[in-house]
Amino acid sequence: MKALVMFILLSVSSLCIAQNCSAADVSGKMTANTNSVQAILRNLNQQTASLKSYQCQLEYRFSQPLLQSQAVRTGALYYLKSDNRSNLRINFQTLQQDEEKQQKYIEQYIFDGVWLTVIDYQIKEVKKYQLAEPNNPADAFELATNNFPVIGFSSTQDLKKDFDILPLPEQRTDSNDLIGLHLKVKPDSIYKNNYSSVDFWIDKKLNLPAKIIALSTEGDIYEIKLLQPQLNQPISKKIFEIKIPKGFGQPKVMPLEKSG
Repeated sequence: MKALVMFILLSVSSLCIAQNCSAADVSGKMTANTNSVQAILRNLNQQTASLKSYQCQLEYRFSQPLLQSQAVRTGALYYLKSDNRSNLRINFQTLQQDEEKQQKYIEQYIFDGVWLTVIDYQIKEVKKYQLAEPNNPADAFELATNNFPVIGFSSTQDLKKDFDILPLPEQRTDSNDLIGLHLKVKPDSIYKNNYSSVDFWIDKKLNLPAKIIALSTEGDIYEIKLLQPQLNQPISKKIFEIKIPKGFGQPKVMPLEKSG
């Protein structure tokens, strides 16, 4: 599961991130001081708390600097919250490996607060992973955050619990419309085995994530761009329906592991 999700999702530059630079390692004027970080997180938390729906185009880049290799995938993300339940769907449509031409590559991920369903059109396979108890569903974005670095849409208290948060230097924010934060993974964080740090950009007007670059503990880089966002616009619940295409086998079901 870890290898599968790592492949999905989730610059100075990507080079600086690949060398594990921190905000304190780079001299230059900061985009925000330490006090304003709290204001940024407060605005972010207020916006995500009021979010009823969200959709955008996705660009996901997975880079392995040691192997001089990268893969770029594109698709769309949909999120809907209603009746104390939430749904998240990611539809990947294309894949480009290194210098090869972009090709059609369909893979779909659907979170419903309890289950993650993965539909792989290349091998005609469906897998279902139980991630929460049916009587205690989680926010779909929170479940996604536990598996890949689409951070910033769940509670900022969770960010503070898992990361030391610092402002990014000004030269690492490539747009006046964005403000950047550097998130260093804490020793007891749920991300400690997957990532060492995350650079995180917020759209100043929307107060929502716009770009995320995560450095894995193995030196790989996961870059996610959230493009053409639409907030609180009508989204049909049918988008989140799970439809297994003809020719696919029965879903492989992985129940929730019981602790103890």
